[in-house]
Parts: sequence; structure tokens; C-alpha cells
Amino acid sequence: MRKLFSFLILILFGSFMLSGCTKDEILSHYNSIVQLAGTIGLTGSLSLQGTKEKGPDDYTGTYKADYERFSNTEYLFGGTSIKRKAGKEISVTCTLKITAGTAKVFWISGADKAMTLIAATGTYHDTLTLPEGGNYIGIECEDFTGSIEMNIE
Repeated sequence: MRKLFSFLILILFGSFMLSGCTKDEILSHYNSIVQLAGTIGLTGSLSLQGTKEKGPDDYTGTYKADYERFSNTEYLFGGTSIKRKAGKEISVTCTLKITAGTAKVFWISGADKAMTLIAATGTYHDTLTLPEGGNYIGIECEDFTGSIEMNIE
């Protein structure tokens, strides 16, 4: 898979060079490919426990879910943008209600260890500055019964 992706990138760059694209145009096309690859990391709509409404890009939107003894991880928002059109900052608001089990909302960036945003009943609100590369926000659950409401702008 990785070799195929590298081969496609090489073909893409070769075709841009032959067609006379500028450096900025090449980087823009490359960023689009990287962003498309980043959407693969998100949990698909059919697999989600709740309802997700996508915002202008994969980094923003709303998510609401009720869980019943759920044990899994859902990657809700994010991607692998080199240069996000809407900028590097996102505003995250999340209300988590834990009736049983455990749940934690996390942010993972690149190869860094996941950072817990909230892991108890309550509300979280903050503005995050996303570095270039992979950034995902999700929820990790273990025998979780409860609910989540999330809004990212």
C-alpha cells in the first residue's frame, strides 16, 4: 500500500513538472492528496454510534451520541493537512456524561502521545492550535454507558 502511494505521488509530481505547474500549484495538489489520505483515518459514518454533521472540512462539525456498554475508539474529526485552509486553530466544546464504564475524549497529533481533553462527566472548552500533519480528535470507551455532545469550529 505504501509503495503504491509513493508511486502515485511520483507519477503526480512527474506529470506536474511536464505540464509546467508552479511550485505553489504542486504543493497545493500535494496537500489535497495528503488531506484525502487523512480522511481514511476517521471512523466512517456508518460505524459511528452517534450522528455526525460535518463542518466546512473534516476538522470541524458536531457529533452527538448515546452509548450503551460501548467498548471501542471512534476517530471523529481531523485529518493530515499540511496547510489547512481555515487556519491552525479550532475551538472544541464537548459535554461528556458518564453513567457507567469509562470514556475519554482525546486529541492525537502526529506521533505524539494522545492528550486527554476530558475523561469525567462535565464540559470541556478550549482552542487548540494544530501543528502541520496528522491531527485527530476522538473518544475512547471501555464498557461506556453515557452520552457525548461535541462541537468543533
